[in-house]
Amino acid sequence: MTGSSGAFDPRDVVTRKRDGLELRPEELRAFVLAYGRGEIADHVVAAFLMAVYLRGLSPTETAVMTSAMIASGSTLPLSGVTRPKVDKHSTGGVSDGVTLVFAPLAASLGLAVAKLSGRGLGHTGGTLD
Repeated sequence: MTGSSGAFDPRDVVTRKRDGLELRPEELRAFVLAYGRGEIADHVVAAFLMAVYLRGLSPTETAVMTSAMIASGSTLPLSGVTRPKVDKHSTGGVSDGVTLVFAPLAASLGLAVAKLSGRGLGHTGGTLD
């Protein structure tokens, strides 16, 4: 996780994952947070994502990475919402109409659903297109 100077080197994270090693929670958190601050080049993250695609993430790595991604940004305070909270986020694609059915269906079951949808989000369009 550290170079010869003792500083965090994101390339070490890429190398460890490429080599099939399980990443330590602290290095995964450091990687995600550093990328969010603009301290890691996109090509390094692309190499990391390729290594993850080829080698996969363990359940622990997935949980740590998800928590780090949540911690890297702003979150809405939802403690006042007492009902179970759910969301469905589309990965994109043409004719993905699941969101338009899911949100009212989940709400009809008593679940709290806060759904944001967009239009014209590139060549595939947004949920509303």
